[in-house]
Amino acid sequence: MKIKGKVIKYGDNVDTDVIIPARYLTTTDPQVLKEHCMEDLDPTFRERVTPQTILVAGKNFGCGSSREHAPLSIKASGVQAIIADSFARIFYRNAINIGLPIVEHPDATQEINEGDDVEIDFEKGEIVNLTTGKVLTIAPFPPFIQNIIREGGLMNYVKKKVAG
Repeated sequence: MKIKGKVIKYGDNVDTDVIIPARYLTTTDPQVLKEHCMEDLDPTFRERVTPQTILVAGKNFGCGSSREHAPLSIKASGVQAIIADSFARIFYRNAINIGLPIVEHPDATQEINEGDDVEIDFEKGEIVNLTTGKVLTIAPFPPFIQNIIREGGLMNYVKKKVAG
């Protein structure tokens, strides 16, 4: 599985309250959540995000709440994947569960800039910065996680497995 996109970049400790402010947590409807994704951190996010966007962030992305609203709002906004120096563990798990590709590399924010074109090859274990030519090696996802993401999340994956 390969994903290609243009980068929107943020810093360290982007927490779930700025990804999707708590005042909007009265719904789990992704179409409603996407309307408010990142609005307290970056009022221009909705104008800049496209179906070819890859988020790049610093350390501890997704810290805070354990609710799935944050990765849901990011996925519904059209973001294809997130690359970060590191993730809060529950955010990492929630992102995989909803089928949002997410990868860690400790030098992501040093090697990738706002506006760069990036390709992630999840099977080969590479992040290729198409703008600079720099290649970052990542641990490839195990096949079962690739299947969860390919099916659009854990629920879809389980439904397909049960149906045979």
